[in-house]
Amino acid sequence: MLVSALLTSVGINSGLCVLFFTLYSILRKQPSNYDVYIPRLLVEGTSTRRSGFNLERLIPSPGWVRRAWKLSEEELLSSSGLDAVVFMRIITFCLKVFVVAGIIGVFVLLPVNCTGDQLEDVDLVDFSNNSLDVFTISNVSSGSKRLWVHFCAVYIVTVFVCSLLYYEYKYISSKRIAYFLSSKPQPHQFTILVRSIPVSAGSSISDSIDSFFTEYHPSTYLSHLVVRRTNKLRNLINDAKKYYKRIIRLQSNPTQHRYGCFNCFGLFRRNVDLVDHYEKKLEDIEENVRLEQSEVSLAGEEIHAAFVSFKSRYGAAIAFHLQQSINPTQWVTEQAPEPHDVYWPFFSSSFMRRWISKLVVVVACILLTILFLIPVVVVQGLTNLSQLEGWFPFLESLLTITFVSQVITGYLPSLILMLFLKTVPPVMELLSSIQGYVSNSGIERSACNKVLWFTIWNIFFATVFSGSVLYQVSIFLEPRNIPAKLAVSVPAQASFFIAYVVTSGWTSASSELFRLVPLVWSLIRKPCTKSVDDELEVPSIPYHRDIPRLLFFGLLGITYFFLAPLILPFLLVYFCFGYIIYRNQFINVYAPKYETAGKFWPIVHNSMIFSLILMHAIAVGIFTLKKLSVASTLIFPLAILTLLFNEYCRKRFLPVFTAYPAESLIKKDRADENDAAMAEFYDSLVTAYQDPAFMPIHFSSNSDSIHSPLISSAQV
Repeated sequence: MLVSALLTSVGINSGLCVLFFTLYSILRKQPSNYDVYIPRLLVEGTSTRRSGFNLERLIPSPGWVRRAWKLSEEELLSSSGLDAVVFMRIITFCLKVFVVAGIIGVFVLLPVNCTGDQLEDVDLVDFSNNSLDVFTISNVSSGSKRLWVHFCAVYIVTVFVCSLLYYEYKYISSKRIAYFLSSKPQPHQFTILVRSIPVSAGSSISDSIDSFFTEYHPSTYLSHLVVRRTNKLRNLINDAKKYYKRIIRLQSNPTQHRYGCFNCFGLFRRNVDLVDHYEKKLEDIEENVRLEQSEVSLAGEEIHAAFVSFKSRYGAAIAFHLQQSINPTQWVTEQAPEPHDVYWPFFSSSFMRRWISKLVVVVACILLTILFLIPVVVVQGLTNLSQLEGWFPFLESLLTITFVSQVITGYLPSLILMLFLKTVPPVMELLSSIQGYVSNSGIERSACNKVLWFTIWNIFFATVFSGSVLYQVSIFLEPRNIPAKLAVSVPAQASFFIAYVVTSGWTSASSELFRLVPLVWSLIRKPCTKSVDDELEVPSIPYHRDIPRLLFFGLLGITYFFLAPLILPFLLVYFCFGYIIYRNQFINVYAPKYETAGKFWPIVHNSMIFSLILMHAIAVGIFTLKKLSVASTLIFPLAILTLLFNEYCRKRFLPVFTAYPAESLIKKDRADENDAAMAEFYDSLVTAYQDPAFMPIHFSSNSDSIHSPLISSAQV
């Protein structure tokens, strides 16, 4: 009865439905929806038949669970890349931490909390109307020697997490080096991006680049490709794709109405064949594209930026690391992304423009954070019935109903927050795209950081310090009072965060398996289009959405394990589901669009260090309030040691994630010296970073050679 009342008190009755839904997901085979689950298998050649509705697919079967479980790390590396391996290492890392923390929390700390006598007025018979304080450290009496158990637990888990972080950082950095040494020659290994290129009067950007690198890098310089503005050209190509899809849709559905009425010189209307009409439109656009490509190639607006290629990886690394000019704002170099990873639409060239873009994005993020506090305040009102009755007096009679009050205070707040959070990743990705990054991977890593800290601030701190914006800011303006205020506020929100793990965590795990949004969208889109290109489009995993969620749950587990250890079983369930589900998604659903070779791991490491420091700050406040000053004093050395450990890891491992060492670069260059294929690779390197907008398009039925560009855009 106590367990049932406990689940009811945090609104888990609805969460149990989520758990059942997820368990059913675990047992069933892949859904029959082709658009959602099969495209990667078809593209890779492992699936050759498209099937319609198949009842057998809906029959529960654990077969896919077995295949996902047996997937080895080397198989995952070969099929999905090192980024997928890092993603799964995040889940296994959290599982290891919470298994150890769960054993300590559930079997040691929880009995200590439950047998405390600080909260003498808790009625276990009517527990559903009480809080979870009896299971938290709040139930331990002030000055009690039992608090030393919590103190030891903080030390043990901190040491374990730091040891595991060191091992993972070392392992992933070694995998990154091994991945590089085993890779074939790639264009981005030999190329850097140069921006803010100065041009003297009477010379072009291309001439300036050629003279500069011929003079200062004569033995390694190979070629360059100047970046040009192609916004108008891209718009024309997008229009051509739209007309092409319309033609395909009309041709694939003979029963569809193929005739339409159009104004002729504004005087009368006439019926025309839509296919012929769109074909003529498409031919005109392709001709305009061809002319625009030639015009841009000859006299188009050049950006003061270029991809500069070298004859060796070591030569490219020297040019990247050395300051090229006396003026550090000129000849600014950075590593070039993979050619298919380049983000062409926003190619900011000047140093000042990039700096202003970053400033604008920072201001936009701050404004978004402040505006997001509005739904957070509403959610906090839902968790407090007395406050809700004060806002809306007419709801007083309705809130007296037990079921209504349980749903409103337990399940509804987390559901509202989860829906609002769905909008954050795409917004942060948009802000990162205008910040000056030239690669999709760079945009996604930046968005990952933004989403993570946005979530920590708006979900954790804004929930804990519920109140006005000025009150939350004033808390951090008085650093000495932060531990005490955390100690009071964090344990009080234990029930909310347990419900949040169930509603957001368990629901996201099951929805990830079913991919409900793509499923619904494909059902809506399928009657309207028969485009083969759309059906074969393979999705990539949105790291900027999923990694922050994993890390936020990691923060909740680390900070709450000694305060309210009851949250740990719910987190373990979530990460167990995630371990199986995401392995399946990497096998059957997602395909990598780019490869950063594990560059997401430093974000994970920094987040875990922050979680440990936050836990130490809360521990200092708790032991101070509980009148155990010796314990609170002894926590300070632990926090200092954690920061020193983090600094050591930054010096020891982070440089490997910034650039490859000279030892590895020279080793790879020497291995390629006797490779006969390198001559062909150097030839392809000259045009590897050509803007896709300059590629010839052949959408119309007239695919004559006259539709190819008049002049190549390559600049060597």
